[in-house]
Amino acid sequence: MKEILTGIADLIFPPRCIACGELLERHGPLPFCPRCTAGIRFIGSPLCPRCGTPFPAAEGEDHLCGECLITERPYAVARSVGRYEETLLTAIHRFKYRGKTGIGDLLGRIMADFADKTWDMKAFERILPVPLHLRRLRERGFNQAVILARGLSKRFNIPLDFTVLRRNLFTPPQVGLDRKQRLANVQGAFSVTHPERIVGRRLLLVDDVYTTGSTLTECARVLIRAKAEAVAVLTMARAVYDHDRPPETAPTFLE
Repeated sequence: MKEILTGIADLIFPPRCIACGELLERHGPLPFCPRCTAGIRFIGSPLCPRCGTPFPAAEGEDHLCGECLITERPYAVARSVGRYEETLLTAIHRFKYRGKTGIGDLLGRIMADFADKTWDMKAFERILPVPLHLRRLRERGFNQAVILARGLSKRFNIPLDFTVLRRNLFTPPQVGLDRKQRLANVQGAFSVTHPERIVGRRLLLVDDVYTTGSTLTECARVLIRAKAEAVAVLTMARAVYDHDRPPETAPTFLE
């Protein structure tokens, strides 16, 4: 029956690639056309087991990256589905800046599939999306992290709490800032509104992109300071770039 209903829906509303918009012949495991699927580089070993940064070598064992060897992370572990480039960059920007929230629902399902293969999701007691400042939320009309986190919450029946973590400061966009500027930009920007909800709990912190990790690090630090037992980080994509240059920005036609 499910296949019949899906077939009828495809006739009325033909599925399209969420990156380029090309019509798809049928629903596949991923909502992308073959060309866009080929443009996705999923992140796997070898990588840093703490922050999840991928290493350039195609083969090898996981090991701590240079930064994790000298820097204490407030989160226990961070993982991302794929690299923030080509297909995923385009899909995320269509979702985030063009208001295509349906794309966010599909990306949330991909994240759920990834999480199911990566962790024992029963370990987490609450899912927290990275919050937007109220001014930014009014401008955009939605919080992309909430939409992604909602898919995870439904899939694994884990409570979604989007009010316990609050963004107090309206900070300039992180795009174009280097690592030090990003860290300074979010310092003191977040607070916990109801610490009793997270005391002694294992939390999954969700966002769309891990760039330098400054925003996610600050969120995790605030949560641990509020006595959360542990925080793990999950994002749809991860920017991998030369540390001497700002991270990759959106294509101009998507801005």
